[in-house]
Amino acid sequence: MMIHPQYDPVALSAGPLQVHWYGLMYLLAFAAAYGLAWYRSSKREGWTTEMVSDLVFFGALGVILGGRIGYVLFYQLDQLLANPAYIFRVWEGGMSFHGGLLGVALAMLYFARKYKKPVFTVLDFVVPCVPTGLLFGRIGNYINGELWGRVSEGSYNWLTYFPQAAGFDMQQITANPALKERMLEVNGQYLLPRHPSQLYEAFAEGLLLFIILWLYTSKPRPRMAASALFVLGYGLSRFIIEFFRQPDVDQGFILFGWMTKGQILTAPMIIVGLLLFAYAYKRGVYDWGPKATTTY
Repeated sequence: MMIHPQYDPVALSAGPLQVHWYGLMYLLAFAAAYGLAWYRSSKREGWTTEMVSDLVFFGALGVILGGRIGYVLFYQLDQLLANPAYIFRVWEGGMSFHGGLLGVALAMLYFARKYKKPVFTVLDFVVPCVPTGLLFGRIGNYINGELWGRVSEGSYNWLTYFPQAAGFDMQQITANPALKERMLEVNGQYLLPRHPSQLYEAFAEGLLLFIILWLYTSKPRPRMAASALFVLGYGLSRFIIEFFRQPDVDQGFILFGWMTKGQILTAPMIIVGLLLFAYAYKRGVYDWGPKATTTY
């Protein structure tokens, strides 16, 4: 087992200019998305570097605005109602994947209208580039020591003691004294071994989903199928890993004594992904390859 390294939140510093790790992860995510989209555009007719630049720009706006608005609406609605200006307090952190997803979907709808392309043609083009952003984002969560996992009673080598969770750990020890056998004293704080769920998500939602989507879209597929696979793949990954991730302190378990807010928001994605996948193959419209059509 290991103790979280407690990284300096500032990754780069040059005089008054400071770049925080989470900001750096966003920059790497957008750079990776641009590079991958540029490469895909060189292999597809009807796509130009100008389109790729607009695609990444609009997508970045969708991620940032949608992620922030979604976080406030899904997780901090009481704060918003008490103080509407809270939505602008981005320096306090707080981003939602599901809000970001909706933001990107709206951004891609605008892009599709601007370039007169079917919206799912655009989504199918861009979704293989998205998981790398999730990968960097979850690594940023781990570096910041946030969104840590649940306490484990196992003896796995990768379990981690998070000093950021010290207060919550003490609450759990008080509620369940049997956990004292698992605790470790670090700088006067009593910590419990937790799953590094941020890294689980980085692997499943990021690296693994990227490989699956990249290989799947290397050959012609029906329009909508790649988008459906992304929605399905993310939904399954997030739903499963939520069993290892500590629920948000102000949310807890919402349904059936075990279901978290993340699972409630993710479960519909699994259903929608399956339905879209089946519909895509039944419809059989292709945007490129020998079966390509011009059907919108």
